[in-house]
Amino acid sequence: MKSFHDGCAANDEFQTANSGLQRGELVRDLLRQRLQLPAAPSHSLARPNLDTLIAEALTPRGVTFVEAPCGYGKSHTVAMGIQAAGIEEESVRWLPLNSQDNAPTRFLSLLSVALGIPESSESSLQGGATFPDALAIMLMGLKKTPAEKHSVLVLDGLHHITNPAVVALLQQLVADIPPHFSVVMLSRQALPYETHALELENRFTRVGVEKLEFSRSETFEFFRDILGDHQLTSVAIDHLYDLTEGWPTPLALYRRDILQSTERHAVSETPGVERFLKESVLGSLTPSQIRALRAISELGLCSDELVLTLQPLIPDGVMLPSEVLERGLPVKIMPGWGRWYRLNPLLMEWLKAPVMAGYADRMLAASRWFGSRDQFPEALKYSLLAGDAEEVIRIASEGSEALLLGQDTASLLRLRKSLPAPLLERSPRLRIVYSWVHAIGGQFRQARALIDGMDAENQQEHKARICALRAFILRGEGQVATALEMAERALSGPELSTQGQLVTQMVRASALCASGRFTEAREANRAASRLAREAGDSGSEALAVYSHARIELGKGALRHAEQLLRTGLDTVVQELARPARIGETRLQLNLVLVLWHQGRDSEADRLLVICGRHAEQTRDLGLLLAMAIRVLMCRSQGRLEDAFVWIGRAERTMHTWQVDESLYVPVLEALKASCWLALNQLESVGQALMRLQPYREAGCVPELFPMMPGLLDCLQVRLDLARGETVRARETLASSRKRYNEAIPWGVEIHMRLLEAILVSEDKGLAVAQKMVLAVVSEAEKEHFISPFAELKLELRDLMEKAYNQLSETPFREALGHLFGIAGGKLPASLAEPISDREQSVLELIAKGLSNQEIADKLHISLHTVKTHARRINAKLEVRSRTQATVRARELGLL
Repeated sequence: MKSFHDGCAANDEFQTANSGLQRGELVRDLLRQRLQLPAAPSHSLARPNLDTLIAEALTPRGVTFVEAPCGYGKSHTVAMGIQAAGIEEESVRWLPLNSQDNAPTRFLSLLSVALGIPESSESSLQGGATFPDALAIMLMGLKKTPAEKHSVLVLDGLHHITNPAVVALLQQLVADIPPHFSVVMLSRQALPYETHALELENRFTRVGVEKLEFSRSETFEFFRDILGDHQLTSVAIDHLYDLTEGWPTPLALYRRDILQSTERHAVSETPGVERFLKESVLGSLTPSQIRALRAISELGLCSDELVLTLQPLIPDGVMLPSEVLERGLPVKIMPGWGRWYRLNPLLMEWLKAPVMAGYADRMLAASRWFGSRDQFPEALKYSLLAGDAEEVIRIASEGSEALLLGQDTASLLRLRKSLPAPLLERSPRLRIVYSWVHAIGGQFRQARALIDGMDAENQQEHKARICALRAFILRGEGQVATALEMAERALSGPELSTQGQLVTQMVRASALCASGRFTEAREANRAASRLAREAGDSGSEALAVYSHARIELGKGALRHAEQLLRTGLDTVVQELARPARIGETRLQLNLVLVLWHQGRDSEADRLLVICGRHAEQTRDLGLLLAMAIRVLMCRSQGRLEDAFVWIGRAERTMHTWQVDESLYVPVLEALKASCWLALNQLESVGQALMRLQPYREAGCVPELFPMMPGLLDCLQVRLDLARGETVRARETLASSRKRYNEAIPWGVEIHMRLLEAILVSEDKGLAVAQKMVLAVVSEAEKEHFISPFAELKLELRDLMEKAYNQLSETPFREALGHLFGIAGGKLPASLAEPISDREQSVLELIAKGLSNQEIADKLHISLHTVKTHARRINAKLEVRSRTQATVRARELGLL
């Protein structure tokens, strides 16, 4: 009988294959039949970025390794990349490998055919040469052969090669490939040898699952025709993406089923998908290995240590998650969890049915394992799955607010509907726990309902805890003053735990920052950090760093905020076996925000993909911030259609998560209004701002979007300007400044000053407005704060074109030039004596063609004074006539 871990560790099975360099059993003509490019699928998705990545990797002696489990379109991706590189089909040597190619003789024969080595050369290798010598002779002959075109050797199915002798030949081939060749290797598993030497030579490119899987937008594009025919809704495609995580083959099979079958199935029950999972994904596993895999799927997220703990409860033995990954099955190392793993959700769902015997015992053992490590949400989750009411109540009584706040509570929220009502009646602490779960998930109404449903005795007993929870809810709803008041009441309670104090201090820091009381906010943040360190809770420590960075952002210290965030992330990453932390995602999201404010879009985009996906998986409300940044990036790049797609997706996600509308609707309405303004759809902008009026009057300041109230005022000013209502625009700006009472967030202050410059240009002319813009640029340049200029790009264009040449040559000036499409010319020579304000007024009227008398009448000065000003202007500009003065003034940016 074969062992459970039957594999290729021993070399005995290769002894016969390795014995002597003999002629292959197949004739060369038969071998040539294997050399053909794979057929392209009938319906494929255009992926230009991926095509470019492959094409750019096909350099002379370049090595590309495409690694992904079954069904990720490795062969199709490489074929499309080769086509994008302009390499002709006859220059591509595509060699599909199988398990029979583990004989060195056979492998060398295949290579000789693939590389076009003459039969006479192959025959000359039949002496006593070793396999490496034989390959060296083949490659030497290939190097001597004149090459007219660049060729590509593709080794497809590299995971079949397990014979160490053939692996050594493969390594030799890659190291010594001739200059006119590139090598591409496709495998379900990691390469069986080291690649660092190739990487240091810049010859190695790896393409993994993260590149091959469809993004959400690509999934929508793949189903666009079906969506257009109303055979699928956008909600269904969203769910489909969440379930498959962009796994291309199941998506293609499901699409085919929709088009060909009148009967609709769930994706996991689609006949084609089921056959794919059984035969292609799991076909090489034994029944006992599949049962071990089913035990892993029950756990969802798991580590080797956890699975080994459950070994006595798993029939037929275990297969560790790390081994599952090594076998090339669709399992991922989870971001933010160290060496923790999760199967693809589609495969996980399919493996869970039917339930294996001993399920409750395994879930209870997992709960106790997590509980022993203070991972409270996970311990509670598995006790709920085990159906052990007493264990659920015990864990709830020992849990703390900060552990809930710092860790992933998404799974607890998903289990809420299956929670037996009598459990909540029996345990007030469980009520409080689930009130926190709802509040963290943005379901404030449900959180309030749970604590309001407690009897008076229990409310009194847990008064301080309930006050802390209410403070958190109020801050989440944007009610700053009442949140501060409730937080003070919580902290004054004698029974509030250390963890409860920690959470409440974080709420205070956020509310004080929103009020512009940065010194007090920093004191509250220091108290929270100290409590987190005393508790030894790294998740809460990460949230404290996040809170500190938010304070620095409010003050406009972008560079300091970036330093804090990067240091916090570096610290978190050191925990190799850490549980999921919401704090890590928040650190990443705020780093994205800093990068976007500084116009570092490419860096922001890369990080946004990672943390956005993590926020989605953990059901973190920070996803709303991630999607809002996406909208703003699309808007600043002129991709307004994409911006509205992201708004729609955010709306669907928040609705699916059952988040209170008060939390996300105002944010999305503001984003819509900004996009409509860019499209000059002023009526739509006005309607959106009318819908936002109650929210503005209430003075709410969202925790994730503290600058939003001021930016809504700025949006109203911009609408007034677009309508030509400058008087109303000035009134709005003045009232906004008065409401802030000199505690204006720095970012909002920059927006307001730019808008004031635009208004001044209407009244006092461009010269005065330019001076104001130059002053704002000087201030924003300290932190490279370019996002306000991007947001006000349309309104500022004329002013920036006039003021640009007066800016000093700095990276910020260059960034502004790129943003506004202004060619970077040399700075004009400065005037020996500057033009005065009165002379500027005269100069502007001269440029308009007014006579001296008309200028005198308009400015209410004498004709003699006008002539005096005109002579001084000519002298300062070193010209002799009105026309020359106008031309010179334009060159200097004075007009």
